[in-house]
Amino acid sequence: QVQLVESGGGLVQPGGSLRLSCAASGITFSIYAMGWYRQAPGKQRELVSSITKGGTKNYVDSVKGRFAIFRDNAKKMVYLEMNSLKPEDTAVYYCNLGGPNGGYWGRGTQVTVSS
Repeated sequence: QVQLVESGGGLVQPGGSLRLSCAASGITFSIYAMGWYRQAPGKQRELVSSITKGGTKNYVDSVKGRFAIFRDNAKKMVYLEMNSLKPEDTAVYYCNLGGPNGGYWGRGTQVTVSS
């Protein structure tokens, strides 16, 4: 059974940093693309960042230069390093394996950026 478990969310002040982690189990992790999505209240879920099995990374424009995604295939982990956080980054962040259609999702971790 495939499981994705996110951790690392929390409350942080504007300008602060957080590191999200996603632990995968029950699947051959290294052959899949991984992604981080987020959903803010009243908004659609959006792709924040993705990393292919080969390590190619993509970011939504609003987080470029502030967020970094990386993966550790040996540990079956994917991370999202978030710096210079802004109130508009507030959302539930979800880990995804295999793409938004037919892939797998974690339950999400709340990130709140507020003073």
